[in-house]
Amino acid sequence: MGNKSKNKDYLVQGTILVAASFIARIIGMVYRIPLKNILGTEGIGYYSTANELYNIILMVSSFSIPLAVSRMVSERLHAGEQKNAYRVFKCAMRFAIAVGAAMSIVTFLFAGVITKYAMKAENASYALRVLAPAIFLFAITGVFRGFFQGRSTMVPTAASQVIEQVVNAIVSLAAAFVFVGYGTKLGEKKGNDSLGAAYGAAGGTLGTVISIAVALIFLIAVYMAYRGRMNRQLRRDVTTEQESNREIYKILIWTLVPIVLSTVIYNIGTVLDQGVFNAILAGQGYTEKQYVTIWGVYSGEFRVLMNVPLSIASCLAPSVVPSLAAVMSDNDTKEASIKVRDTIRYTMILTIPCAVGFLALSSPIMQLIFSDSTELASGIMQTGSLLIVLLGLSTLTTGILQGLGRMKEPMIHSAIALVLHLILLAILMTVFKLNIYGVLYSNIFFGLIMCILNAISIKKYLRYRQELVRTFIIPLVSSGIMGLAAYGVYNLCHLAVGNAISCLAAILVAIVVYGVVLIKLRGITERELYAIPKGAILVGVLKKCRLL
Repeated sequence: MGNKSKNKDYLVQGTILVAASFIARIIGMVYRIPLKNILGTEGIGYYSTANELYNIILMVSSFSIPLAVSRMVSERLHAGEQKNAYRVFKCAMRFAIAVGAAMSIVTFLFAGVITKYAMKAENASYALRVLAPAIFLFAITGVFRGFFQGRSTMVPTAASQVIEQVVNAIVSLAAAFVFVGYGTKLGEKKGNDSLGAAYGAAGGTLGTVISIAVALIFLIAVYMAYRGRMNRQLRRDVTTEQESNREIYKILIWTLVPIVLSTVIYNIGTVLDQGVFNAILAGQGYTEKQYVTIWGVYSGEFRVLMNVPLSIASCLAPSVVPSLAAVMSDNDTKEASIKVRDTIRYTMILTIPCAVGFLALSSPIMQLIFSDSTELASGIMQTGSLLIVLLGLSTLTTGILQGLGRMKEPMIHSAIALVLHLILLAILMTVFKLNIYGVLYSNIFFGLIMCILNAISIKKYLRYRQELVRTFIIPLVSSGIMGLAAYGVYNLCHLAVGNAISCLAAILVAIVVYGVVLIKLRGITERELYAIPKGAILVGVLKKCRLL
């Protein structure tokens, strides 16, 4: 395989992961509609609280394992050390089993304490206890995913994510329905009308546990099918210096610690936000049901939608990290700069129009997806639309720095941004009494600080500056024209038909308008279109339409 092909392979693999993640996120978003109807806004609040705590625990225990494993495996394979790469896999598996089991047990035993005192939402403890076994399963799954990613294939990870979401949707809805009924009856006996919502949330999280178990079984099957080929590669490996288990564990831990700390600091803001938000509103006279319900709209609706375009950055980061690690092991800063430029531009081309679309069609989309026509829902979506771009860029640039071997910088940047963010959040909620909008504005500030600090570090280590016109300006101009077209089409259609048809028509027009304007302004070239999966077919269609 030629160098040019190899240089573009990480984008192809990243595109595969992005496509699979989009499918998985859309499935996750769609099943949230009936789930919300089953649980109610209060139940979704408990469900979101448990999931946010679960995500933080994953970050501490195993969320960063795929990234660390992929980086270590990629470095050794690039040096032709098949045996050492496999030893990394075995050591990482033992590490994941031990840490995952310990964190699962701790989470199950202390779920009530965490939800009661940290989150002021004790009824979320039922759902968090159900999620505890998923921590153990996710740790093992992460090692398999990191192993395949380090070998420059995202297909097993992509397929397992789609399977995971399909199973999650089916089991979550069925279990939530059953558990809500049981909890409601139990609540009537005990005089607690929140038990139905709490038990329903627990049923909803059961889908996460079962789905990860199914995804793990799939990855084990893929690994077993791949084992014969891997054994042949191991037999051909003539590496004389084999790393000891002790040395690998040491490197693994030293690779994981800064990634874990930066990931936790970067993502713990959501949990801290909810803790601060709940505590301040409780002090302002709101009941638990009221502030959990408001948070349910923000977390259970807006963030679910926002996570769909954000999956672009979260998928490109795993694909670019092993690729950057390989070229940096050769001190090839020129090739590293090309990879950084392409991934950032690719992310902006996709996230900027999503943000503008959220802004232009906030209320119609909320009504279409969640049947929520309240001013609160549309206001949150409009205000938070900028987060898609800022969090997407900050997530990607954090991954880029980790791929460059700069593990400490993202951790320091996250800590600085988090402290400033929390100070601003407290001021906005106590002095200006902005309620949930204080959370949104402070998160926008967090994302902005992260982007600035990460950009400074990337420039410092690569002596590199991102191209501006084709990366930011052309996508922004194209998105602005797209947003006006979508807004006009929606309002025109809504004179004759309902919200659903009007909204879908506006989205379809938006996609076409954005693509046409982007191509006409040369925001993306024919050569670049060929580099994406099925790009030749797309180029052919565009030429027939005389757009190229």
